[in-house]
Amino acid sequence: MFDLGRSLVASVERRPHADAVVQGDMTLSYQAWFREVQSAARGLGELGLRHGDRLLAVMQNRWQLATLHWACQCAGVVITPLNWRATGDDVDYCLQDAEARAVFFDDAAAAAVGAADSAAGVPRVAVGGPVTGAWDYADLCATAPAGTILRGRPDDLSVMLYTSGTTSRPKGVPRRHRVERAAALAHVAQNRYAHGERTLGVMPLYHTMGVRSLLAMALVDGCFVCQPRFDAEETLDLIERQRITNLYLVPTLYHALLEHEAFAPERVRGVEKLGYAGAPMSAGLMQRVNEAFRPELFVNHYGSSEIYTFTIDQDAARKPGSSGRSGLNQRIRVVAIDADDPAETLPPGREGEIIADLAGDEAFDGYWKRPDGDAKAIRHGWYFTGDTGYFDEEGDLFVTGRVDDLIITGGENVSPAEIEDALSLHPAVEEVIVVGMPDERWGEVVTAFVRRRGEVTEEALDQHCRSSGIANFKRPRRYVFVREIPKSPVGKILRRELRASNYAPE
Repeated sequence: MFDLGRSLVASVERRPHADAVVQGDMTLSYQAWFREVQSAARGLGELGLRHGDRLLAVMQNRWQLATLHWACQCAGVVITPLNWRATGDDVDYCLQDAEARAVFFDDAAAAAVGAADSAAGVPRVAVGGPVTGAWDYADLCATAPAGTILRGRPDDLSVMLYTSGTTSRPKGVPRRHRVERAAALAHVAQNRYAHGERTLGVMPLYHTMGVRSLLAMALVDGCFVCQPRFDAEETLDLIERQRITNLYLVPTLYHALLEHEAFAPERVRGVEKLGYAGAPMSAGLMQRVNEAFRPELFVNHYGSSEIYTFTIDQDAARKPGSSGRSGLNQRIRVVAIDADDPAETLPPGREGEIIADLAGDEAFDGYWKRPDGDAKAIRHGWYFTGDTGYFDEEGDLFVTGRVDDLIITGGENVSPAEIEDALSLHPAVEEVIVVGMPDERWGEVVTAFVRRRGEVTEEALDQHCRSSGIANFKRPRRYVFVREIPKSPVGKILRRELRASNYAPE
């Protein structure tokens, strides 16, 4: 099996003059980009990094970060990317937890790196301009090595992503070369990518979606068009100017594109394949995206950092809400909530916890130095996702939320997804999230937080729910109109913020 460095070499040899990476007015062919990758790999050695060492990278989606990712694969160094919005405390924690031997950063993260005590004890490399006390990336990576650097092996660690901790410190998710390559190959197949594809590199490279786009494009000699930070107007311009053929985004970014005044269907006609992941897409938004783009392929991709692909649905608009069936490298089950035995499977229509087979080619081995995390999530060779869902009678999976998001009202279990889908189809609803709010009588009361696109009353929304066939006990008993729905930097809904009443009422 190839390691990732050799995978990149194969692409360079196949189509050396094809566009590989673009940012702004700069375009590098595979041949030219590989020279940059190799020079960066040599620079890692100059810093004293050796095979198996971890490197922390805190920067936006710029071409240097994409280059550094590949340089680490060639040098056998484990890249550990971190959200560029991280605080000094976040940087300090991850440097110590990963035992990183160096930190690369750009101007967006310079203040955080400067505030991290641990950063003073390792080489710091500034990207985009000189910083006092730090190496300059351009100088460090300016010299080509004497010979090709290819030290990575299939079983070596490739990357360590940090999960977004909500109730505790983030957990490191180390992933091997062979696992990353298998996930990228499956991504190519399941999204039907062809040679010469061009994708928008806007999903952050500290997130599995960004990494998957980067690797998948290299495997098909495709082009990765860097967009350091999402801006809807700039995105539309890049789609047109760079002849983007596929998009792989979270639902909130599709929503932002459709809502921008500069959006027009003819501007995105070159996009043939759409994919989304990271969060559910409401039935209302899915309908709008499908009509606006009219893609040849519209893929709902359900997975995680730990096991990249759980399921896919290659015709997402056919059955809104469906996450489809197991991916090429996976098996999934739905078991009773609080079950310990993977054999406690539930029949179609019964909601439970979704679990995935750790023997799959895309699976991680376990969390980095977190036996508590392993004990909670890994049982009898299966990964317990913490997500709830059910299979329908046709065998398609429906993801209904998180175990922690399940609403228990008057002794009844209520999943938010069904209610959100119904409300999203009301023409006056822009976005809606349903959570359980504490209630003295009912324990929790079903509450809908609604961002409106037009005038609508609570009474009208309640009538809409009644006519949608939602069971009486599931109907929202409260409606709260808000200016924005709180989200993480990668577009995940922050339900905990709504439960804590951290929102701006309309």
